[in-house]
Amino acid sequence: MKSGNNEPLIFEKSAKDRIGISMPKSDCPDVNPNNVISKEFLRDDIEGFPEVSELDAVRHFTRLSQKNFGVDTDFYPLGSCTMKYNPKVNEDMARLSGFSKAHPYQAPELSQGALQLMYELEGFLSEISGMDAVTLQPAAGAHGELCGMLMISAYFKAKGKPRKKVIIPDTAHGTNPASSNLAGFTVVTIKEGKGIISPEAVASVMDEDTAALMLTNPNTIGLFETNIKEIADIVHKKGGFVYCDGANLNALMGIAKLGDMGVDVIQFNLHKTFSTPHGGGGPGSGPVGVKKILEPFLPVPRIIKRGKRFNLGFNCPMSIGRLKAFYGNFGIMVRAYSYIRAMGPDGLKKASEMAVLNANYIMEKLKKAYHLPFDQTCMHECVLSDKIQSEKGVYTLDIAKRLMDYGFHPPTIYFPLVVPGAIMIEPTETESKETIDRFIAAMMTIANEARESPDIVKNAPQTTKIGRLDEVNAVKKPVLRWKP
Repeated sequence: MKSGNNEPLIFEKSAKDRIGISMPKSDCPDVNPNNVISKEFLRDDIEGFPEVSELDAVRHFTRLSQKNFGVDTDFYPLGSCTMKYNPKVNEDMARLSGFSKAHPYQAPELSQGALQLMYELEGFLSEISGMDAVTLQPAAGAHGELCGMLMISAYFKAKGKPRKKVIIPDTAHGTNPASSNLAGFTVVTIKEGKGIISPEAVASVMDEDTAALMLTNPNTIGLFETNIKEIADIVHKKGGFVYCDGANLNALMGIAKLGDMGVDVIQFNLHKTFSTPHGGGGPGSGPVGVKKILEPFLPVPRIIKRGKRFNLGFNCPMSIGRLKAFYGNFGIMVRAYSYIRAMGPDGLKKASEMAVLNANYIMEKLKKAYHLPFDQTCMHECVLSDKIQSEKGVYTLDIAKRLMDYGFHPPTIYFPLVVPGAIMIEPTETESKETIDRFIAAMMTIANEARESPDIVKNAPQTTKIGRLDEVNAVKKPVLRWKP
């Protein structure tokens, strides 16, 4: 622990019988809980529960928030996460009382505004992706993946010819094989040769027991899958589907439609591409778009428009059913809707163009000092490695820790797994050239330090409140509960 203002735990601020709130006098008579609730549902007081004043509680959590790092603090180049700025007007829209106070059990006739927003958002996402229909129900990207794979599975079962396998490249997000496995499939892994999938690799394993190819485009190395149409043809000729993980859609929106490339299913990460807050465990939103052939299998309820009225449709006999209580994370949908309406088609296209430009600018500036595994034009993110620095005993983790001393959140490290010592940088479109230049200067300084004074980098961070944590023990022996 470094010296400085180290905030104690809220439990350590506790003083017996200190009260933080004044409850209004109840207009109901006191009732002994034992007389109205079964004993099995009652619990004793929580031992050690903190007793603090309102002022102490406010100061404690305010100080903790000031120690946090976020997009509103500084550059957050977390690769494959699209940590772009979240315009505050979207927050204002989500807080409009008609949206924020709407109850999911309200009758459709009392929820016309919310249903219209959801209906139109589905249409926007269909247009952006080239899909025919969309569900907003999944709560996150991986949840959307599961939704898509369950629909593919249901399609083959409905035909009376269930299939067992899904092809996934070795650069895939870890959630891809997990989602496929949860949907009942066996994963067949193929290797990406020169950073992209070859048609020959797909053809060698594609057969009539394979339900789908699951890929990401652009892929996790930050490269566009230039063979995607040829690959899609190979899969389709064997009766399979092409699922595209939409995590990297920020490179394509307004420029190209995945549906035109042969993709049959895609999940959208609203909390990435469409600028809704994320990074603290949620809330997320992972809508799924499909081609017409899979539309009957979308989750219920569907949003239906008849004339000028909107309703919830449950009469979908081939549907995979519900995936989430109610209709998805509605507040996130409002933010994404606001973002799309504010940007418009030209704005979305410009955002993708700037995201790609920023990533290539960083790549070109840093490839002189860091190893570049695939020296070609990237899309929205670039992947470097520690190959040069490792000769001096400085590794990717050291570089990431040293970046913290320069005030930047580290990029994604050691992913994708196919690049040893990977450093994945995604600047997004919302960063200025000045900010990106500061980041490049810091990375170049670290490269010089690694060459001339490696111990400075290996002992980083040196300016943060806390030094290096024992990350291995934190995973193997987590302490998740405070005890006096």
